[in-house]
Amino acid sequence: MSYQCPLCQQPLTLDDRSYRCSNNHQFDKAKEGYVNLMPVQHKRSKDPGDNKEMMQARRTFLAHDFYAPMRDKVTDTLKSTLNANKGTVLDIGCGEGYYTSYFADVLGEDLSFYGLDISKVAIRYGAKRYSKVNFCVASSHKLPFSDASLAAVIRIYAPCKHEELQRCIKTGGIMLTVTPGSHHLYELRELIYSDVRLHDESAEDIEGFELVSESKLDYNMNLSGEQAYDLLQMTPFAWKANQELRESLSKADHFDCRADFMVRAYRKM
Repeated sequence: MSYQCPLCQQPLTLDDRSYRCSNNHQFDKAKEGYVNLMPVQHKRSKDPGDNKEMMQARRTFLAHDFYAPMRDKVTDTLKSTLNANKGTVLDIGCGEGYYTSYFADVLGEDLSFYGLDISKVAIRYGAKRYSKVNFCVASSHKLPFSDASLAAVIRIYAPCKHEELQRCIKTGGIMLTVTPGSHHLYELRELIYSDVRLHDESAEDIEGFELVSESKLDYNMNLSGEQAYDLLQMTPFAWKANQELRESLSKADHFDCRADFMVRAYRKM
């Protein structure tokens, strides 16, 4: 399987190190092996996505495998719901490929794995490190894949237009989501907000898809101060933390924090 052109939606053909469509739009593969399918006119900023600091914090935190139970749960769910389906699996918002590479290692015998993110720095790192994954820089709201071409889409906290999921996932294919459970990172958020609101655990309603699997995964993480600081830095609420909080957290002997995830699988009808 290959990509489709983000400008005219025609199929892209790989010739040497360049993808080209019938309208002669060209996208070159980087030396690391990924392809940038994010035209300048589709960007909202010069360098969209997570910055280098957020990427480094996430990479360091995930390397300790605190989120490995969630990663394993997603792997098992994907394996059980795909059944005998073969084909292409897309990980939307893949970052540096921590999850995607694991899925490819464990499930890659009959499946090919693609990782998509708008952060070029994250995709570059993933492509350099994980050869089993096809990485691309692209928008999750305008997927560079043809109609009914995907066996499954994985979204770990990642947004995507429902229309694109309906278009790209084949009939009988799987859309797997991970969203925060009610008490996810409660202790960390409690340091920042005076009134901590619990996350809504309601299932996403997507036309044309039926919910076939739902599970809650809830466990405690015993972190060092530095690990807690990295966790803070990789979250979207990090910018609300003042410098005093950052310093006290990084110097703490330990920090107990709750991980709470909702893992759901939907099948396209």
